[in-house]
Parts: sequence; structure tokens; C-alpha cells
Amino acid sequence: MSQLGIIPCGKKKIWDKIPSTGPTKAKNAYIGVLHRLCRQYVELHFDNWVIISGKYGLLLPDDMIPGNYDVTFRPNDPEVITIDILRNQLKEKGLDLFQDIVVLTGKKYQPIINQTFQQAESIQYPLLGTKGIGQMQGLLKNSMNNNKALHKRRKEC
Repeated sequence: MSQLGIIPCGKKKIWDKIPSTGPTKAKNAYIGVLHRLCRQYVELHFDNWVIISGKYGLLLPDDMIPGNYDVTFRPNDPEVITIDILRNQLKEKGLDLFQDIVVLTGKKYQPIINQTFQQAESIQYPLLGTKGIGQMQGLLKNSMNNNKALHKRRKEC
């Protein structure tokens, strides 16, 4: 099975720019710079990818988001999606079949991803070790400009 890419949602959403926007596909809802760069990267390198949201969990690109929200992965926030719900989404969306996960987020997502994707053989975090969003954006831009992946590609048997 191929790799699954996971990208962060982001604070800036289409409703911040165009408040009258109604329900929107996840792939069009998030408009921040880091999210857009991560999306370009996964569209270039992956057949399968999802967006991780503190409110909605694992979103397939065509999943609908009803409207604006501001929920991020904060400890003890009752609005944040639980690990149990994330694990249920794995099964519901067929994401539990992926054994090789590539996560384009910072370190705050690492415990959530690791607890959710316990079945995975490999979880890569190619942006870990960066010193903030600016450096992440630079790595993603360089990677795409030079057509050099930041992650290790899985060898198909």
C-alpha cells in the first residue's frame, strides 16, 4: 500500500477572507501559507493525503467543513477531538490500511499522530527539527523548487 500524507489545517480559513462562504470542501477551506505549501507538497508526492484538524480530526480532501471555527490541539480543551474519535475515523475512512505515514506538521502533533496511527510500521516527520513555521515553509519551497522529496519514499514490493 502507498504512503499517506498528513498536513495541518491552519488558523486562516476561507471564511476569514469571504465570510459569506457556506460549507466548503476541506481542501478549499484552509488558506494559510503553511497549509497551502503542505498541500502543494502532498499533491506532488502522494496519491492519498488528509488534513488533521483539532475540531474535525482526519479530513479527506473532499470532506465538507460547515463553517469557520478556531480549535487547535490544546491540552484539556473540551472542543478538541479525542484520540478515540481519531482512531474510529481511521477505520471509517479506510486510513487504517496505511502502514507508512508522512506527517508535515510540527512537534505538537507528534503525540496525537503516534497515538492515532498505532498500526503504522513507519511514521515520518520530515519537518521536525525546524525552528518555526518560517523554516518549515522554506524547506517545503526548496523541496518543490528542486523536485527533492523531504520524506523517504516507500519501496513497493
